[in-house]
Amino acid sequence: MKTVSMPAPFSVLLPGLAQTTDADRVDAEWLDGLADSLSEHGWLSVDARPLLGDSLLAALCEEVRTLDRNDALRVARIGRGLDKTRDRSVRRDRIAWLQGETGAQRALFSYFETIQTGLNQRLFLGLKWFEAHYATYHSGDFYRKHVDSFQGRASRVVSVMLYLNKHWQEADGGALQVYNPDRELEICGRVVPELGRMAVFLSEEIPHEVLPAHRTRYSVACWFRQDEIPLPLPL
Repeated sequence: MKTVSMPAPFSVLLPGLAQTTDADRVDAEWLDGLADSLSEHGWLSVDARPLLGDSLLAALCEEVRTLDRNDALRVARIGRGLDKTRDRSVRRDRIAWLQGETGAQRALFSYFETIQTGLNQRLFLGLKWFEAHYATYHSGDFYRKHVDSFQGRASRVVSVMLYLNKHWQEADGGALQVYNPDRELEICGRVVPELGRMAVFLSEEIPHEVLPAHRTRYSVACWFRQDEIPLPLPL
């Protein structure tokens, strides 16, 4: 397996943004770069700390840590609908769906809504809603190579991973490994899940995996969708 050199995806400190939790201040230039990178490369990695702000990231981190300490996350499953099953040979993380019930979740949802609108305006994706959950990987946990949506389902279209881990080093493992969709074994890049790092990619097109973590790893996963909102929302 080899790593290929590809044009660098959009990855910058967002210009002109103070530490803020005001989603109305998401910069049009940032949204332009996001749309351009998705269109050209299918994925990108960006430092979202200047966008989200230290206070919001700290609040999200504390929420997922509290859920983890209180054993309030459930074992994640693979598959679709009634065919969902638990398979620890494929996936070992634990999750809790976000319902927008806390101030931190509502603030994060406001950013996601802005991203959804921005992508629709620039790429005409027809995104209608999003879903999100916390994820926890303990030491030794992983998620084997996969894509987030089956081709042609018009369900999950754009995936966002937001990482919540202070002082994370490459030696801590748990990186998101991204593959070239046209060459099965070629690695496009690895995203270290450090605090405020955000990975965005096309759900149907970009194969990826979570490499084994060597210490507890926290994140938020979000998917922007084209299908209708189900009732009730997933729990």
